[in-house]
Amino acid sequence: MATGEDGLLISNKMWKMWFPIIVNAVMSTCAYFVTIRIIPKLKDMFIKANLFGIDMSKTTSDKVPEALGVVSGCTFLVTMFLFIPIPFGTSLFNGDFPHDEFVELIAALLSICCMLLLGFADDVLDLRWRHKLLLPTVASLPLLMVYYVNINSTTILVPKPLRDLLGLSINLGFLYYVYMGMLAVFCTNAINILAGVNGLEVGQSIVIAVSIVIFNLIELSRDLWKHQFSLYFMLPYIATSLALLKYNWYPSKVFVGDTFCYLSGMTFAVVGILGHFSKTTLLFFIPQIFNFLYSIPQLFHFVPCPRHRLPKFNSKTDKLEISTTKFRYNDLSALGRLVISVFRLFRLIQWQTKEDHVITNNLTLINLVLKLTGPLHEAKLTTILIGIQICCTAVAFTIRYPLAHYFYD
Repeated sequence: MATGEDGLLISNKMWKMWFPIIVNAVMSTCAYFVTIRIIPKLKDMFIKANLFGIDMSKTTSDKVPEALGVVSGCTFLVTMFLFIPIPFGTSLFNGDFPHDEFVELIAALLSICCMLLLGFADDVLDLRWRHKLLLPTVASLPLLMVYYVNINSTTILVPKPLRDLLGLSINLGFLYYVYMGMLAVFCTNAINILAGVNGLEVGQSIVIAVSIVIFNLIELSRDLWKHQFSLYFMLPYIATSLALLKYNWYPSKVFVGDTFCYLSGMTFAVVGILGHFSKTTLLFFIPQIFNFLYSIPQLFHFVPCPRHRLPKFNSKTDKLEISTTKFRYNDLSALGRLVISVFRLFRLIQWQTKEDHVITNNLTLINLVLKLTGPLHEAKLTTILIGIQICCTAVAFTIRYPLAHYFYD
């Protein structure tokens, strides 16, 4: 009898775990085909609304509709709205409705929806960089409030080598909420900074999303809700993003705009924060973290930063070459000279002198790859960058599993 009851409990648990995920996967498949059909029909509408750009890496000057990330984002959100009753329907009739989990899901959708709106506003109004930092902070407030009410866990484990000094754990208190807010800001802007060639924004985001899905599936047996919660978001996100990538891959028929970057970053931040694996989420951002650190001298104007740091297109060879910035070395601040000297020492920049000026490549991962490989066709460059993202995912899983045991129990 006990064996039969145990089997029934296991069967109910498996049903509870996999039924919503399977339904979500089916809905995500439908969302893919809907997005595939909608984007071509809306392209002309965006151009008529003056939401278009000219691809500077092409010989043609055709108008390419901009901010199409709002289309895949809306399809993603509609899919999630329709999905809401699925994981909670049975509980509603049983009288054991999980209010905390429901509120987390609604708050996550609210934050993503806010970020989609604010991202589209950025594409339309071309906001300044200080606004780009403020918008994710505002959009993350519902998320942080729900975390405070439902969870409010601000304690972190201390790595083994530091436990004699700091103890087993540390309660960060308010600083933990600052960290989560900064995570939302970083995720949204990190994808936006590593951009500029056809398919790169969507391609890197899909790799990150697939990495999170693999991690969720590995961990699903340990904590049911938080990894289910993540999969509910990642599957429709991947489906709609794949549809967008079909039109954004070289030669791009649409541009995704800041809307897609903001949507993607907030989606990753949402599942990382409410799923309690924010540090693991950051591991999947290794190329973006490197690109941000590499870009800091220009982002904070230690070194002159042009408005566009895109690779330079050579129409004769149909290849992309590094873009450059020019400055007087002695005009830099002490910190600027130090950074440039360190980059030059490790051969991270191209260095040329012309009269009293210094010419270096713009400080982005894209230009660094071009420095190491030489001029590349745009499609090949994007493939290499996405390949780097995939390799870094393998490194992230190595850090998360085999190496983590040396630092944590």
